[in-house]
Amino acid sequence: MPEQETVERARKAKHEGKAPTTQAGEFVREEMEHIREGKHGARSTKQAIAIGLSKARRAGVKLPPPPATAKPKTRKSAEYAARAAAHGPTRPARTRSRAIIGALKREPRAAASRQALVRQARSAAQRRTAAERRAAARKAVQTKGPAKRKAAARKAARTRATHAS
Repeated sequence: MPEQETVERARKAKHEGKAPTTQAGEFVREEMEHIREGKHGARSTKQAIAIGLSKARRAGVKLPPPPATAKPKTRKSAEYAARAAAHGPTRPARTRSRAIIGALKREPRAAASRQALVRQARSAAQRRTAAERRAAARKAVQTKGPAKRKAAARKAARTRATHAS
């Protein structure tokens, strides 16, 4: 079960008109915190992200299904979670839940390290085209608000200044 604070933050993001992926980011963030705290581990950063997205789907965030390149098992579990969310939150079976937690506890903790997250972000960015990145930035601007937009413009100007010299 996700923490109440996480659900609140996701609800706030939805209210602000942010994209479902942004709402789901709160659940992924929570998952990374859990790994860092030592609650459990993950084999890879991708797995940690997948766990967070799965929690988001169960909490009712309207996320698209995983890509066709994902494993059939991943797609099936996401479909199940989306269907379950439509009927309201349900609790998984106790035995299954304990088994999952037990398995995750045996996994390493390095998946949530700063280096691992940077590596994951870089490889994800490399898979996107310049046009896709530009479209994502444009979409983000729509829900940013004037104060944050001004701060972002200042930062961009600073970055341009440092790279120009």
